[in-house]
Amino acid sequence: MSDGIFDERVAAFYDRASADRFVPDVLDPEVDLLAELAAGGPALEFAIGTGRVALPLARRGIEVDGIELSSAMVARLRAKPGGEAIHVVVGDMTTTRMPRRYRLVYLVYNTIANLLTQDEQVACFVNAAAHLEPGGVFVVEVYVPELQRLAKGETDLVSTATADRICIDRYDLAQQRLDSMHTWTTNDRATSVVTPQRYAWPAEYDLMARIAGLHPLERWSDFERTPFTATSTRHVSVWQRPESLHGSS
Repeated sequence: MSDGIFDERVAAFYDRASADRFVPDVLDPEVDLLAELAAGGPALEFAIGTGRVALPLARRGIEVDGIELSSAMVARLRAKPGGEAIHVVVGDMTTTRMPRRYRLVYLVYNTIANLLTQDEQVACFVNAAAHLEPGGVFVVEVYVPELQRLAKGETDLVSTATADRICIDRYDLAQQRLDSMHTWTTNDRATSVVTPQRYAWPAEYDLMARIAGLHPLERWSDFERTPFTATSTRHVSVWQRPESLHGSS
């Protein structure tokens, strides 16, 4: 199985490139909310990566399992303190099945967009629902497409510009796709990666959840529960599996 985009080259600098997501002001509210939603029960992370969220969540006493396509990312997770204690299966989050159900399944940091077709995204929701115990919840954190910033006829938006990082998103409105072009500079050396994505609006994700038998529960702009509004640039959405499994597989 291929590691896809997140091969050893990317895995080697992934944590450093995502350093802004590790700072306590960002990570602590994320882990706090997920721990609350897990309610002491086991949790499953789709695309667990290098364990940015899973490891601190496990330190809160939540039993965390993971599914991850990239063996290189899993190797980085397992090399960290506590990483060996987290059960991770290398596989596709749209099809890989774990042998038990969970109180919480979560997929964060825009990773749902790495699935490049609507069918794959629907399959991800169906797979999440299949892993949930009655009353369990599926959480997705993802950006809201910033199409309002595009002038007529333009395709490119600068989404990040710092001293050591630039990211340009190139939109294809006809295909509902974008290429996110990242360049990081470290010690005068540049590393670039392009991540193709399929963007969707919150309403489309709600329909995917409905197809999977899940009901909308909450939607916020961030993990601190800031209300979601017309100007929100991202959303944290929560869908719930009904308490009764009648009619569900």
